[in-house]
Amino acid sequence: MNILVCDDQQEIVEAIEIYLKNEGYEIFKAYDGQEALEVLDRETIHLIIMDVMMPKMDGIRATLKIRESRNIPVIMLSAKSEDTDKIMGLNIGADDYVTKPFNPLELIARVKSQLRRYTKLGSAQSSEHVFQTGELVVDDERKEVTVDGEPVRMTPVEYKILLLLTKNAGRVFSIEQIYEQVWNEPAYSPENTIAVHVRRIREKIEINPKEPKYLKVVWGIGYKIERI
Repeated sequence: MNILVCDDQQEIVEAIEIYLKNEGYEIFKAYDGQEALEVLDRETIHLIIMDVMMPKMDGIRATLKIRESRNIPVIMLSAKSEDTDKIMGLNIGADDYVTKPFNPLELIARVKSQLRRYTKLGSAQSSEHVFQTGELVVDDERKEVTVDGEPVRMTPVEYKILLLLTKNAGRVFSIEQIYEQVWNEPAYSPENTIAVHVRRIREKIEINPKEPKYLKVVWGIGYKIERI
């Protein structure tokens, strides 16, 4: 998952980056609202941590601009703790509010909570190139696979098989169908080839490959990615 951290205090941005990178997130940085909007135009961002008081464009105006076209979670970050400031942030479209100085564990917990809610509601799939079932996400625009927010390294063939099945979650593909769509050639005894790649994919995306949650075999027919 990609997180944009926007604050005009560089040391705060770098501290948050350290905390969240340790949790496996990819971090993008900005130091004012306008710079944050420019990052959003270039990158696929799944959550924003946005300071309120910043030069050029503050967090309130930036969040209002973001809400014109995007529904990704925004966590407001501010030294102000009055209820009126929190209410303002939430009213203009923020999803949560954290007061400085903050507890890193609390911030991480709020980030995870917002990302879980966001992905379960299906907002993270608003892109036609992002496919998700449960905590398995395949981003075909960025050619990235994540499970529980953690990046998973795939070979090109493994990625193509996983993409095919995840795009069509719940649908069963025969071994021959998988081979022909991934290799773009007729299938001649592809059972062992597909079985090897399926085993390797399971080792990478499943907690227990012997009892898979996602990549299931349908005996006598083929394979499918479970719709969760």
